[in-house]
Amino acid sequence: MPSEKRFPSNGFEGDAGTVIQAQSVQGGIRVGGGRDLPPPRQLPLDVAGFIDREASLRALDGLLTGSTTDGGPPAVVVSAVAGAPGVGKTALALRWAHRSRSRFPDGDLYVDMRGYGPGRQLTAGEALDGFLRALGAPPEAIPDETGQRASIYRTLLDGKRVLVVIDNAAASSDIRELLPASRGCFALITGRSTLAGLVAREGAARVTLDVLSPEESVALLATVIGADRVATDQAAALRVADLSGHLPLALRVVAEHAAGRPELSMAGLAGELEDERHRLDALAAGEDELSDVRAAFSWSYRALPEQQRRAFRLLGLHTGPDIGIGAAAALIGTGRAAAGRLLRALTAAHLLRETSNDRFQLHDLLRAYARERAAAGDPQGERTRAVRRMLAWYLLAADAGRRLVLPYSHSVPLVPPGGIDVPAFATAEEATRWFEQERSNLLAALRLAADLGQYDIAWKLPVVADGFFELGSYWADWEDVHRLGLRAARELADALGEASNVLCLGDAGWRAGRYDEALADYRRALLLARELGDGWLEGFASRGIGLIHEERHEIGDATGHFRTALRVFRDSGVRRGEGMALLSLGRCAAETGDREEAVGLCERALAVFAELGDEWSEAWGTLSLSSALLALERAPDAEPRLRRAAGVFERFGDRRSTAMALTSHGEALLAMDDPIGAADRWRMAATIYDELGDDRAAGLQTQAAALERRGDDD
Repeated sequence: MPSEKRFPSNGFEGDAGTVIQAQSVQGGIRVGGGRDLPPPRQLPLDVAGFIDREASLRALDGLLTGSTTDGGPPAVVVSAVAGAPGVGKTALALRWAHRSRSRFPDGDLYVDMRGYGPGRQLTAGEALDGFLRALGAPPEAIPDETGQRASIYRTLLDGKRVLVVIDNAAASSDIRELLPASRGCFALITGRSTLAGLVAREGAARVTLDVLSPEESVALLATVIGADRVATDQAAALRVADLSGHLPLALRVVAEHAAGRPELSMAGLAGELEDERHRLDALAAGEDELSDVRAAFSWSYRALPEQQRRAFRLLGLHTGPDIGIGAAAALIGTGRAAAGRLLRALTAAHLLRETSNDRFQLHDLLRAYARERAAAGDPQGERTRAVRRMLAWYLLAADAGRRLVLPYSHSVPLVPPGGIDVPAFATAEEATRWFEQERSNLLAALRLAADLGQYDIAWKLPVVADGFFELGSYWADWEDVHRLGLRAARELADALGEASNVLCLGDAGWRAGRYDEALADYRRALLLARELGDGWLEGFASRGIGLIHEERHEIGDATGHFRTALRVFRDSGVRRGEGMALLSLGRCAAETGDREEAVGLCERALAVFAELGDEWSEAWGTLSLSSALLALERAPDAEPRLRRAAGVFERFGDRRSTAMALTSHGEALLAMDDPIGAADRWRMAATIYDELGDDRAAGLQTQAAALERRGDDD
């Protein structure tokens, strides 16, 4: 299937690095050696204020040192850290991982499976996708099927020493395929359950965390409040520990607040917590996961200034894995600087955790408490407006990136910014990095918009983010977001929303080879586009139908639809669409043997792309033009164009298209009686194809070797 897109990326550079491909459904793997990448280092920031747990840390150390039995690399170790919420599982895992990471020279991988939050849990396939990208697999080579991803993952880890931390796993079955199989690797899993399945089947060593002992709890208080202050009333300190459930999370929250009130005695602290518990007990309807910690949370929460309390409540409404300052500012309804101050104040109060620079996360228990406080303290209308501001921020930010990265993609009416501080991306690379960082939050925002009936944002967000998902090869997400967007548009009976999403679903079906499904989607998009009078949608829907006929070698039908698309694009002033339609017609002319017509059509297409400054599309069109020129024995005309196209693709980091251009360049050089130059180009193309797992590599190597032998004979 051609790699042609409806729109190009705008000036990316880079290299895919080590490249792999699943050779078959049965899981055959090819691993190639591209440019070396630095080892992945994915661990979040270490947890501040870690206390004791030395026995558990020593137990994990013992697993690592005890796994070497024959002087070689240590055997693969799987350890499951289990315990109640708030007991410190993640803190223990991160503390041990940070102090042990030097033992894993090939890197560390981290994933939060989100097994207990309000949003959707991460699947094993999604986690593997992230791991494979971190290990250097090019996105386009990652298969859709989870089992194939797991096979590639284990292949890439073969012979390496990598630490894999899998946080917040709900069940053994959710993460079994994330476990490495190579000696030298160590998998550390945290979860609230005992993860008995891993113990039984994988021989995992279980480290079970209990609440802190009374003495350990008091020691934690002393590290924050001060040893002298705690020592003045040990009995009161023990009572504070008891009222905090002996949970590290609750103890830190209480201690951070008490540290800011030096006049408060330990007895006074215990008394205030007692009063808070009695107040909450009178309101409680029954036991729940917050029963042991609600008093500790509430006491610290109520001591915050109202602005910080409100920010905390609203942060609980965010369902993504973490939140940046921009999204938080929109949610809270303030500027970035003020939002940053509020987030850091909540972090200082231990109600929030900074996981990386300007990225923040709520513990599951604190998120549940924040949502509880929001439901009790904020009117539904205010909560709805806050969430809509946040959803609008994601929509507007994604569209800002779209306009920079994909300037020829379809624009749709957005929502009023309403004072929202939308990021201003300086470069296409910066916008793409933003998308990679926010992708999980965009998915969570889309689902939240659909769940809350914010259907306008729910259909628009997939459309403006479409190209990011496609260019990043997030194929499953790409289809999922448009299916959600289509349902949302139909809820509103919004024809533009339906047409925009169904056109993208046609593209997804075309890419996957589901031609009947794609044809139905394109036809539906075409019907709606004509009713709307939207030339961009109509033109690309017509061209999509033509692409399906072209794939089926129905050239007459394809030509008719491409001509229709060309007319629509011209009438609507969609210049890049005009160029793409001309290029498609050129391919059809070449297919029917009319090479002169093919050359003329392709040259007209390239003139459009040159006028637009669209280098990638001009280079892509050069491949079709050069094919026709070579068939007409006009190799001297094709050769400089192909040399230039290969350079453009290389600068864009488009390795597959680079290989295609090099192959055609070799054909041109051979036609010009330069077999050595042709062999050189074919070997270069073969190297790239081999790294991409493409079977064309072997044939090109054979052809190059034959040319070199012929040169030696001459």
